[in-house]
Amino acid sequence: GLSHVLTLVLQELSLLCKRDVNGVGMLYDLLRSPWLQALLKIYECLQNYLGKRPVPITVQACVLNHEVVELLREAPPSGEIKELRRLLRSPHLKAALLTAHDTVAQKDFEPTLPPLPDNIPENEEAMRIVCLVKNKQPLGATIKRHEITGDITVARVIHGGLADRSGLLYAGDKLVEVNGVPVEGLEPEQVINIL
Repeated sequence: GLSHVLTLVLQELSLLCKRDVNGVGMLYDLLRSPWLQALLKIYECLQNYLGKRPVPITVQACVLNHEVVELLREAPPSGEIKELRRLLRSPHLKAALLTAHDTVAQKDFEPTLPPLPDNIPENEEAMRIVCLVKNKQPLGATIKRHEITGDITVARVIHGGLADRSGLLYAGDKLVEVNGVPVEGLEPEQVINIL
């Protein structure tokens, strides 16, 4: 993996370092730094996880539970079968656990981004689509109208707020659309209501 490649690069750099080639010592020290090693290990773990994303065996555990209870009704009676039927029919298992399992198993929790607008100007330098999921907490950013262009921009990002923790919004960012609503021509107060 990536750690193996880094090890080979470090071996090669150590040879160059002995020859005192300009800048190689600094690069060698950088690549040997513990924080970079840890970062690369995290990256490899994330890549492994993305390759082995768990999928549910069934998306209908409630239906399967009902079928098992019916099959157990036809089985020869015993203390274990009675206990198992009682457990499988309990509201805690049926209504809570299995229903929650089915709800989660049937949903795709990957973020879905809206399609890019068709009318993006050709001279536009760069555009980022930012998706922040707010709970009841505030966004943690203020907005203002730019004095010259009239665009709605992020005035500041409050340290420790949702926008700051996400690392997706920066002071000076121009807002084009919020929750699917174009903000051109709107007052900052109107944009805040959309947020």
